[in-house]
Amino acid sequence: MIKVALAEDNVFLGQNMMDQLSSVPHVQFKFWAMNGQSLLDQLSKGELVDLIIMDIEMPVMDGISATAEVTKLYPHIKVMMSTVFDDDDNLFNAIKAGANGYLLKDEPIEKVLQSMTEVLEGGAPMTSSIAMRTLKLLRAHPTELEPIKEFNLTSRETEILEQLCQGLGYNQIAENLIISPKTVRKHIENVYGKLNVHSKMDALKVAQKNRLI
Repeated sequence: MIKVALAEDNVFLGQNMMDQLSSVPHVQFKFWAMNGQSLLDQLSKGELVDLIIMDIEMPVMDGISATAEVTKLYPHIKVMMSTVFDDDDNLFNAIKAGANGYLLKDEPIEKVLQSMTEVLEGGAPMTSSIAMRTLKLLRAHPTELEPIKEFNLTSRETEILEQLCQGLGYNQIAENLIISPKTVRKHIENVYGKLNVHSKMDALKVAQKNRLI
Protein backbone atom coordinates (compact mmCIF):
# COMPACT_ATOMS: atom_id res chain seq x y z
CA MET A 1 0.00 0.00 0.00
CA ILE A 2 1.42 3.38 -1.05
CA LYS A 3 0.52 6.24 1.29
CA VAL A 4 0.27 9.41 -0.79
CA ALA A 5 -0.23 13.11 -0.06
CA LEU A 6 -0.93 15.86 -2.57
CA ALA A 7 0.13 19.52 -2.54
CA GLU A 8 -1.89 21.41 -5.16
CA ASP A 9 -3.59 24.83 -5.05
CA ASN A 10 -5.73 24.33 -8.16
CA VAL A 11 -9.05 22.97 -6.86
CA PHE A 12 -10.06 21.31 -10.12
CA LEU A 13 -6.71 19.58 -10.65
CA GLY A 14 -6.42 18.66 -6.97
CA GLN A 15 -9.90 17.14 -6.83
CA ASN A 16 -9.29 15.22 -10.03
CA MET A 17 -5.96 13.81 -8.80
CA MET A 18 -7.42 12.92 -5.40
CA ASP A 19 -10.38 11.12 -6.99
CA GLN A 20 -8.18 9.14 -9.34
CA LEU A 21 -5.68 8.11 -6.64
CA SER A 22 -8.43 7.24 -4.17
CA SER A 23 -9.88 4.74 -6.64
CA VAL A 24 -6.63 2.74 -6.91
CA PRO A 25 -6.61 -0.34 -4.65
CA HIS A 26 -2.91 -0.23 -3.76
CA VAL A 27 -2.92 3.51 -3.00
CA GLN A 28 -4.01 5.06 0.29
CA PHE A 29 -4.69 8.77 -0.22
CA LYS A 30 -3.79 10.50 3.05
CA PHE A 31 -4.48 14.21 2.53
CA TRP A 32 -4.55 17.14 0.14
CA ALA A 33 -2.81 20.40 1.07
CA MET A 34 -3.41 23.69 -0.76
CA ASN A 35 0.14 25.00 -0.27
CA GLY A 36 3.57 23.99 0.98
CA GLN A 37 3.07 25.33 4.50
CA SER A 38 -0.20 23.46 4.91
CA LEU A 39 1.57 20.32 3.75
CA LEU A 40 4.30 20.73 6.37
CA ASP A 41 1.67 21.41 9.05
CA GLN A 42 -0.07 18.13 8.20
CA LEU A 43 3.18 16.18 8.26
CA SER A 44 4.09 17.69 11.64
CA LYS A 45 0.91 16.16 13.07
CA GLY A 46 2.35 12.71 12.43
CA GLU A 47 0.70 11.86 9.13
CA LEU A 48 2.39 8.74 7.73
CA VAL A 49 3.25 9.34 4.08
CA ASP A 50 5.48 7.47 1.62
CA LEU A 51 5.29 9.91 -1.25
CA ILE A 52 4.16 13.47 -1.98
CA ILE A 53 2.95 14.67 -5.37
CA MET A 54 4.06 18.30 -5.30
CA ASP A 55 2.90 21.27 -7.37
CA ILE A 56 5.42 24.10 -7.82
CA GLU A 57 3.47 27.36 -8.03
CA MET A 58 1.47 27.65 -4.78
CA PRO A 59 0.69 30.53 -2.41
CA VAL A 60 2.21 30.92 1.08
CA MET A 61 4.99 28.39 0.33
CA ASP A 62 5.84 27.11 -3.14
CA GLY A 63 6.56 23.50 -3.97
CA ILE A 64 10.32 23.89 -4.32
CA SER A 65 10.67 25.45 -0.86
CA ALA A 66 8.37 22.79 0.55
CA THR A 67 10.41 20.04 -1.12
CA ALA A 68 13.60 21.36 0.48
CA GLU A 69 11.91 21.30 3.90
CA VAL A 70 10.49 17.81 3.41
CA THR A 71 13.91 16.52 2.30
CA LYS A 72 15.50 18.02 5.41
CA LEU A 73 12.84 17.07 7.97
CA TYR A 74 11.50 13.81 6.50
CA PRO A 75 14.26 12.28 4.35
CA HIS A 76 12.34 9.00 4.11
CA ILE A 77 9.48 10.68 2.21
CA LYS A 78 9.81 10.80 -1.57
CA VAL A 79 8.74 13.90 -3.50
CA MET A 80 7.56 13.84 -7.08
CA MET A 81 7.02 17.21 -8.78
CA SER A 82 3.89 17.50 -10.89
CA THR A 83 3.63 20.80 -12.71
CA VAL A 84 2.66 22.59 -15.89
CA PHE A 85 6.00 24.42 -15.75
CA ASP A 86 9.06 22.96 -17.48
CA ASP A 87 11.24 26.07 -17.43
CA ASP A 88 14.91 25.70 -16.58
CA ASP A 89 14.89 27.55 -13.25
CA ASN A 90 12.08 25.48 -11.75
CA LEU A 91 13.60 22.24 -13.01
CA PHE A 92 17.09 22.95 -11.72
CA ASN A 93 15.85 24.28 -8.37
CA ALA A 94 13.56 21.27 -7.89
CA ILE A 95 16.50 18.92 -8.42
CA LYS A 96 18.66 20.89 -5.98
CA ALA A 97 15.82 20.88 -3.43
CA GLY A 98 15.78 17.07 -3.47
CA ALA A 99 12.93 16.13 -5.82
CA ASN A 100 12.89 12.43 -6.68
CA GLY A 101 10.98 12.82 -9.93
CA TYR A 102 9.52 15.45 -12.24
CA LEU A 103 6.35 14.96 -14.29
CA LEU A 104 4.29 17.38 -16.31
CA LYS A 105 0.61 17.52 -15.41
CA ASP A 106 -0.57 16.27 -18.78
CA GLU A 107 0.74 12.78 -18.02
CA PRO A 108 -2.05 10.16 -17.79
CA ILE A 109 -2.83 8.61 -14.39
CA GLU A 110 -1.23 5.34 -15.54
CA LYS A 111 2.09 7.15 -15.96
CA VAL A 112 1.69 8.82 -12.57
CA LEU A 113 1.07 5.47 -10.87
CA GLN A 114 4.00 3.84 -12.67
CA SER A 115 6.23 6.75 -11.65
CA MET A 116 5.12 6.51 -8.01
CA THR A 117 6.20 2.88 -7.92
CA GLU A 118 9.49 3.71 -9.61
CA VAL A 119 10.23 6.48 -7.10
CA LEU A 120 9.63 4.17 -4.15
CA GLU A 121 11.94 1.59 -5.73
CA GLY A 122 14.74 4.14 -5.85
CA GLY A 123 14.20 5.48 -9.35
CA ALA A 124 13.72 9.04 -10.53
CA PRO A 125 11.01 9.14 -13.20
CA MET A 126 10.87 12.16 -15.45
CA THR A 127 8.78 13.11 -18.43
CA SER A 128 11.11 12.33 -21.36
CA SER A 129 11.39 15.95 -22.44
CA ILE A 130 12.31 16.88 -18.87
CA ALA A 131 15.08 14.27 -18.79
CA MET A 132 16.74 15.82 -21.82
CA ARG A 133 16.37 19.34 -20.41
CA THR A 134 17.99 18.12 -17.19
CA LEU A 135 21.05 16.86 -19.04
CA LYS A 136 21.36 20.16 -20.89
CA LEU A 137 20.93 22.09 -17.64
CA LEU A 138 23.67 20.23 -15.84
CA ARG A 139 26.00 20.71 -18.78
CA ALA A 140 25.25 24.44 -18.65
CA HIS A 141 26.52 24.79 -15.06
CA PRO A 142 30.26 24.03 -15.31
CA THR A 143 31.03 26.21 -12.26
CA GLU A 144 29.19 23.68 -10.13
CA LEU A 145 31.32 20.78 -11.33
CA GLU A 146 33.46 19.12 -8.67
CA PRO A 147 36.91 17.65 -9.39
CA ILE A 148 36.59 14.59 -11.60
CA LYS A 149 36.71 11.34 -9.65
CA GLU A 150 37.52 7.82 -10.73
CA PHE A 151 34.59 5.44 -10.34
CA ASN A 152 35.96 2.55 -12.41
CA LEU A 153 32.75 1.94 -14.32
CA THR A 154 32.92 -0.78 -16.94
CA SER A 155 32.06 0.08 -20.54
CA ARG A 156 28.71 -1.71 -20.12
CA GLU A 157 27.94 0.16 -16.90
CA THR A 158 28.74 3.47 -18.59
CA GLU A 159 26.54 2.54 -21.53
CA ILE A 160 23.64 1.72 -19.23
CA LEU A 161 24.21 4.87 -17.17
CA GLU A 162 23.98 6.99 -20.33
CA GLN A 163 20.66 5.44 -21.30
CA LEU A 164 19.34 5.64 -17.75
CA CYS A 165 20.11 9.36 -17.66
CA GLN A 166 18.20 9.82 -20.92
CA GLY A 167 15.05 8.85 -19.03
CA LEU A 168 14.80 5.29 -20.39
CA GLY A 169 13.28 2.55 -18.23
CA TYR A 170 14.79 -0.84 -17.47
CA ASN A 171 12.80 -2.62 -20.17
CA GLN A 172 13.75 -0.14 -22.89
CA ILE A 173 17.43 -0.30 -21.93
CA ALA A 174 17.27 -4.09 -21.96
CA GLU A 175 15.71 -4.05 -25.43
CA ASN A 176 18.28 -1.59 -26.76
CA LEU A 177 21.23 -3.61 -25.43
CA ILE A 178 19.66 -7.03 -26.13
CA ILE A 179 19.94 -8.16 -22.50
CA SER A 180 17.36 -9.02 -19.86
CA PRO A 181 15.73 -6.40 -17.58
CA LYS A 182 17.12 -8.41 -14.64
CA THR A 183 20.65 -7.93 -16.00
CA VAL A 184 20.00 -4.22 -16.47
CA ARG A 185 18.80 -3.93 -12.87
CA LYS A 186 21.95 -5.70 -11.63
CA HIS A 187 24.21 -3.38 -13.64
CA ILE A 188 22.34 -0.35 -12.28
CA GLU A 189 22.75 -1.63 -8.72
CA ASN A 190 26.51 -1.88 -9.39
CA VAL A 191 26.57 1.63 -10.87
CA TYR A 192 24.70 3.07 -7.87
CA GLY A 193 27.17 1.34 -5.56
CA LYS A 194 30.21 2.72 -7.39
CA LEU A 195 28.75 6.23 -7.53
CA ASN A 196 27.53 6.00 -3.92
CA VAL A 197 23.99 7.08 -4.85
CA HIS A 198 20.52 5.67 -4.30
CA SER A 199 18.45 7.15 -7.12
CA LYS A 200 18.57 7.94 -10.82
CA MET A 201 18.44 11.67 -10.12
CA ASP A 202 21.51 11.45 -7.88
CA ALA A 203 23.29 9.22 -10.38
CA LEU A 204 22.61 11.76 -13.12
CA LYS A 205 24.08 14.58 -11.02
CA VAL A 206 27.22 12.61 -10.10
CA ALA A 207 27.68 11.41 -13.66
CA GLN A 208 27.44 14.91 -15.08
CA LYS A 209 29.65 16.50 -12.43
CA ASN A 210 32.35 13.94 -13.13
CA ARG A 211 31.85 13.84 -16.90
CA LEU A 212 30.94 10.17 -16.97
CA ILE A 213 28.38 10.73 -19.73
